[in-house]
Amino acid sequence: MTREPYVPREITVHLGAPGTDAPNVRVPFAEYIKNVASSEIYPTWPEQALRANIYAQISFALNRVFTEWYRNQGYPFDITNSTRYDQAYVPGRNVYDNVSLLVDDLFTDYVRKAGHVEPYFTQYCNGTTTRCDGLSQWGTVEDARQGLDAYEILQKYYGDDIEIVRNTPVRSVTPSYPGMPLRMGDAGNDVRVKQVQLNRISANYPGIPKIAQPDGVFGQETEDAVRAFQEIFGLAEDGIIGRATWYEIAEVFVAVKGLAELESEGLRYEEIAHQYPDLLRQGDTGVPVQAFQYYLAVLGRFYESIPEIEADGIFGNATREAVLAAQREFGLREDGIVGRETWQAVYSAYRGVLQAIDPSSAVVDLFPGTVLRIGSQGAAVSRIQQYLNGLSQVYSEIPEVPVTGRFGVQTQKAVTAFQQLFGLEENGIVGPIVWAEIVTQYETLQGGMQRREEQYPGYPLTREETA
Repeated sequence: MTREPYVPREITVHLGAPGTDAPNVRVPFAEYIKNVASSEIYPTWPEQALRANIYAQISFALNRVFTEWYRNQGYPFDITNSTRYDQAYVPGRNVYDNVSLLVDDLFTDYVRKAGHVEPYFTQYCNGTTTRCDGLSQWGTVEDARQGLDAYEILQKYYGDDIEIVRNTPVRSVTPSYPGMPLRMGDAGNDVRVKQVQLNRISANYPGIPKIAQPDGVFGQETEDAVRAFQEIFGLAEDGIIGRATWYEIAEVFVAVKGLAELESEGLRYEEIAHQYPDLLRQGDTGVPVQAFQYYLAVLGRFYESIPEIEADGIFGNATREAVLAAQREFGLREDGIVGRETWQAVYSAYRGVLQAIDPSSAVVDLFPGTVLRIGSQGAAVSRIQQYLNGLSQVYSEIPEVPVTGRFGVQTQKAVTAFQQLFGLEENGIVGPIVWAEIVTQYETLQGGMQRREEQYPGYPLTREETA
């Protein structure tokens, strides 16, 4: 995975081994850990031994959630209560008071390897009747009596390069699949997740071509990698990441990375750099905020319940009110925070608006919903080429391009020149913000030309006049 870990509000436990006909139960995560700790260890042990064991139990469970270990295999649960595979959970058992207090203090903390993202797969065993390469539960008792604290005990069993992550955010478990297929032209963090995973998988399966820039934009290289993956793993070769392909990529990625093994290679922070954050909230700024504001601003023109806002890249009170209104409109939890569900609901509504209106009659030419870059084709590319050519008549920095409907190197250079001129990120890609800015500048220029023509018929506005 390439998202930041979180602590689930609830965890779904299968009361049996994987594949057995046993019930699933949903349990608040803290209550689950209290039950596991009370089932696995003794309340009379030294406190530092108890803390070390509880850290291991939390990290073990969070690793299962983070890697979607069972859900990637099609199971509707996060973990089992079989000690052969996971850790003990006994429905309805009594919880020890001192264990309960410790878990309340620790349940948002977990162990990871320094420089890595995922909760570490903290394998453990009792150390007497069973032995393993991880933590010895009974061994921690003697370690604590020798004066080691919980962190030192964990270092003894898992290595000196571990660290404790504290105060991890708590939120509901949501499947990683975004709910809609990813295909050519799509962009965002979900695309980048799959690009990073496919690149890592390609190290083990050279038949999958590398994606040179895992930038979150679904281009031809990404489609080629998806098709190759689908061919190797017996999926429909359509180059689209639907539900089956999404989870198959995730499962293979977990396997090749060893994210659920003691010697986990792990996912490093550099692999999640430059991606959209999982959450946007009041006080945030930047391109992801601005992109989401753009979608909201468009919806504000079609939904009376959603106030119109400015896409200024600053998540202020007005944006929060618009987010709350959108969440209310689409039946989501009203918290004013943009998570995956809110983003997808707003984006889906935006795509619905695009399908419902006639572009030729629209007051403003709306972003077509797919990012334009090298390799893109179609009417949207032709329109952006026309806009750039119109702007090039005034701004000599922007080169003219042939209007072919194909996004090639010349169009990329023109887009980059526009971005440089108007203070946007210079990547040669047309996303919602770049599209809106190009259209706005073009419409502004056309309005000025029209007024000039009305005042001075036949007197054109030239580059030289504006130099």
